[in-house]
Amino acid sequence: MVRETSLATVWLMMLRMMEAQGLDVARVMDEVGIGESVLRQPNARLPSRLSDVFFRRAMEAIPNPAFGLRSAEYWHPSNLGTLGYAWLSSATLRKGLLRMERYARILGNRFSYTCVDQPEGLRFVYDHGRGKDPVGWPIADFALSILVDMCRTNFGARLAPLRVRLRRPTPADTRPYDAFFGGEVCFGQEEDSFLIDLATVDTPLPTANTALAITFDGILAGQLNELVADDLVTRCRAWLLRHLTSGEPSEAELASAMGLSRRSMQRRLSEHGWSYKRVVDDTRAELARRYMGDPSKSLTEIAFLLGFSEQSAFSRAFRRWTGLAPRAYRLKQG
Repeated sequence: MVRETSLATVWLMMLRMMEAQGLDVARVMDEVGIGESVLRQPNARLPSRLSDVFFRRAMEAIPNPAFGLRSAEYWHPSNLGTLGYAWLSSATLRKGLLRMERYARILGNRFSYTCVDQPEGLRFVYDHGRGKDPVGWPIADFALSILVDMCRTNFGARLAPLRVRLRRPTPADTRPYDAFFGGEVCFGQEEDSFLIDLATVDTPLPTANTALAITFDGILAGQLNELVADDLVTRCRAWLLRHLTSGEPSEAELASAMGLSRRSMQRRLSEHGWSYKRVVDDTRAELARRYMGDPSKSLTEIAFLLGFSEQSAFSRAFRRWTGLAPRAYRLKQG
């Protein structure tokens, strides 16, 4: 299973918004084990499931059900990494929104953006990946408010979507939504989206910079490739963890489990500097260190759990991974 993660710097927008409205952010961060320093690391990623914890706490602590709309006050291009600056250099809103769709995975791989052409204009659909869980309501408010404000940053503050569709039920007070979006807002819909008219979405923007946009796209393509590779490696590792005790699976077995031909898996791993043998070896090395920390497990048992047919083969591999024999490693660890 692919790990669901999101860019740590995106969390800065979310946490600033929640803290400003009364949530004890520091306390929740401490409870879930997130250090503040990680939020400022450019390429750090955090489990998406933890963001749900914050939104559930915010739903309980913040009286205003529309609290997510306030996120538009707290976003900055740097929170979106290179994608934020690529957005600012986009020639039109259409190109910017298509760029967001193409590289959304860099921001997080649990949600998705989809651009849909309609006779009236371009419909931008956001799927938060939470299904019908009510926690998705404020998450959609959070995402759409930032995206609409990004459009206003490039186009002008007067921009108002023709129509906004929200999956959340009609709230008791719809005025915050009417005031923020400025167009028709429909609740209880099958999707979260906004529609921008053709004239607006295709108007050349004064902030456009084609040369910078091309440079940023090159950087983003590289980042996306790394994430795609990481996803495949993560899936391979997860499968190997479940099957190593039966002996080392063959390359063909691993490829089949990934839904790929052997040649396709080889190519995709090779494009990012990986191979079948490296994934197996790397997974074993990680597991070996974990098992060695458990004094209840004998070296013979660890060798079996790692899929080695003989303890001597495990000992040779462990020395290659750590520079120490298994017994010496355990003695050093105390």
